Amino acid sequence: MPASATKSLRVAVLADSDTRWKWGALTANRIAPENSDIRLDGYLLRGRATPTARQLDEVGVRADALHEVTAVQFLHAMKEEPYDLLVLALVGGGVQAMLHGLGRIWGDAAADRVKRPVVVTGYVGVVYEKLADGLLLRHGADLVLANSRQDAERFRAVYEGVGAGAGSVTEVALPFLGGAAYTGGHDPSAQQGRGPYTVVFAAQPSVPENRRDRTYLLNRLVGHARRHPEREVLLKLRSKPGEHTTHIEELPYQKLVQRLDPPANFRLVYGHMGEVLDRTDLLVTVSSTAALESLHRRIPTAVLTDLGVREALGNHHFVGSGCLASWDQLDAGHRPVPDAEWVSRQGVAAGDASSGGGSYETAFDTARARIAELLDRPGGLPPLDPYYTPVTAPGYLPGLLARHHLGPDGTPLPGTPAAGKEPGPVRQIVRRAARGAYRHGVQRVAPVIRRMGEL
Repeated sequence: MPASATKSLRVAVLADSDTRWKWGALTANRIAPENSDIRLDGYLLRGRATPTARQLDEVGVRADALHEVTAVQFLHAMKEEPYDLLVLALVGGGVQAMLHGLGRIWGDAAADRVKRPVVVTGYVGVVYEKLADGLLLRHGADLVLANSRQDAERFRAVYEGVGAGAGSVTEVALPFLGGAAYTGGHDPSAQQGRGPYTVVFAAQPSVPENRRDRTYLLNRLVGHARRHPEREVLLKLRSKPGEHTTHIEELPYQKLVQRLDPPANFRLVYGHMGEVLDRTDLLVTVSSTAALESLHRRIPTAVLTDLGVREALGNHHFVGSGCLASWDQLDAGHRPVPDAEWVSRQGVAAGDASSGGGSYETAFDTARARIAELLDRPGGLPPLDPYYTPVTAPGYLPGLLARHHLGPDGTPLPGTPAAGKEPGPVRQIVRRAARGAYRHGVQRVAPVIRRMGEL
């Protein structure tokens, strides 16, 4: 392609966990206008879930530069660096704080600034709880991405229902779908040279959250391995003990399995989910987004009903999918068959003409076109306009901003460390020790206190 046909595009992604970094970086590449030469700068928000080097390597998404920052340091960088596109891959409260902080710094610099970047946010996966709360905290971004037709409809209904503009809602798809379609057939005994029939349980850090239920699921998984010695049974884990992901994991399966004596065909695995799915014949989970990745590849997928179909577990999202099943059914050889219309509405397996959906490769076309239009908008973009303001939410917004050391108007609170100043060696050691103590408290101390309280 001639150099003249390529446009340079500076992109920043702010993320607060390994999963959100993966979503944010992949989304940035998916929605960048065509013929863009992308420079991607990653910013990792300092906190309990800041990704470790191992987690970043496992995600496999590379950036041209990567920085660990506080919220105030990030805002300072956004004031100094001219970006074209900014992806906020954060929990809802973090998005809201950044929208107000960015609105303030870009407003203060309006006289000296030709344009601000296009601001994009969204969700990492299935939205099954706190729909209104999470959406309103994201309102104010130029684009609020919805990962499916169903989500886009729900998002617009919430915004319109409170009198907020819904024009930012843009339907896309999960950016990490892909991989080779499953060709293993329906006969577990006929693997066509693919190796042993492989069952994968995709674990989640916080679902279920109590020891009894997690132990139950682990026992059933190990039991399945014993019942089917000809199969390979894998427990796919998100993190190693001491690491945090988007959600806190108080009872890692690695520790629970130490009390068992699993058979030789049972193993714990880490790594990229896509690589694990390459050898999967049956994906089992409670409600992980991995189920959508699996369905996209046409891999038989089971969403467990053993602990009930409940909002607290998130598996209620899969009602109507055809994927709900119990371990008893799976032990007996059941292989769920997904409902084509349900799958289509979730934005997965979209390349299947029988599902009535379009191609996955065109799922990001609308977002790309909107961003290109906003980048070329004469006179730059208007100020950010979140639904929550000191007028609409005076009892809620100040607390959200204060968590990120911002005042009600989006300015740094007095006493906040200088934005451009890196902590000294002693402060870095103290910070690492504090983070380690926090994780130890979550994984060791808190469960003990909870058990004592149940006596």
